[in-house]
Amino acid sequence: MSVEARLADLGLTLPEVPAPVAAYVPAVRSGAYVYTSGQLPFSHGALLQTGLVGAEVSVEDAVVCARQCALNALAAVASQAAGLENVRIVKVVGFVASAAGFTAQPQVINGASELIGEILGDRGVHARSAVGVAALPLGAPVEVEVVAEVL
Repeated sequence: MSVEARLADLGLTLPEVPAPVAAYVPAVRSGAYVYTSGQLPFSHGALLQTGLVGAEVSVEDAVVCARQCALNALAAVASQAAGLENVRIVKVVGFVASAAGFTAQPQVINGASELIGEILGDRGVHARSAVGVAALPLGAPVEVEVVAEVL
């Protein structure tokens, strides 16, 4: 099944690549690899949520944010790889703005990992880090970056 068909089955479309909020570009291709900048949970120009996970933001809402971050990251990859049909995800790094004592970062970033798998199938299986941080840009609860290989 094509990536476009999988996206359609999921009721998703790749968004426009979110504009940078500082001095960087959304993604860079170097040889066969595409490296994305950290993607925030922007949808239609606005963050889905703000706040710390485990305080103002529930785990369930943070998972939704992680999925949006992953979708934005895939859009950035596609912009450098002429689409996603010939892409394999190598690494995902997820950052979770965490309240004191919050330790469910892996469950939050599963939202990103699972969405990538749903869209890319076996080419979406990747290495991953899920890191808790004190704060993220603009008060976002989640940020995701991706390394992809163009096959």
